Amino acid sequence: MPDAIGYRYTGAADSLEDGTVLVECKVSRSDFLADASKPHRIAGGVGNWRYYMAPEGVIRLDDVPQKWGLIEVNARGHIKLLRGVYSDTNYLKRRERLVAMRHESETSRELFLLVRMFDRIEDPEKLVEIVKERNRLLAKLNNQERELQAERSKALDLTWKVQEMTEELGRYRDLHGVLPKITALARQVSTKPMPH
Repeated sequence: MPDAIGYRYTGAADSLEDGTVLVECKVSRSDFLADASKPHRIAGGVGNWRYYMAPEGVIRLDDVPQKWGLIEVNARGHIKLLRGVYSDTNYLKRRERLVAMRHESETSRELFLLVRMFDRIEDPEKLVEIVKERNRLLAKLNNQERELQAERSKALDLTWKVQEMTEELGRYRDLHGVLPKITALARQVSTKPMPH
């Protein structure tokens, strides 16, 4: 069983990104060296795109087999892609790497893994409900993020207005000295009924 496998199928006839991504996690150099000698690491196996993930410094780039990617995890848990399809934002280079780093995978084994995953789910409807709830929470989070961004924008506008008023007040003081005190006029509340 792989440590992680992801399936991506858009259904588009010309999509270079459709396929499977395999991630093998290694916690030590000896673990990596033992794994690298397995027959399905050399030929065959699952995953159209394949990656090793390991703590920082455990695997060197020149140790990684051809067409494999490498993801490092630092002591704080942050990941860094050292080699792989999505190692930068250049669209043309990414398309080249999608083709250059693609492995021919054993589709029957990938389907078997997918069936085994579903077999572990006792109630498929529960999985559907979990996905729906996740999507609902994600939509709510996106809405809150948009609202927060709008509030930040308002706060920034107010900050600029306060700064402009402060500068204007400073210019007034330079010209006229100390500002006169402003006394608020008390508003009288009428007890007369309002006309209809």
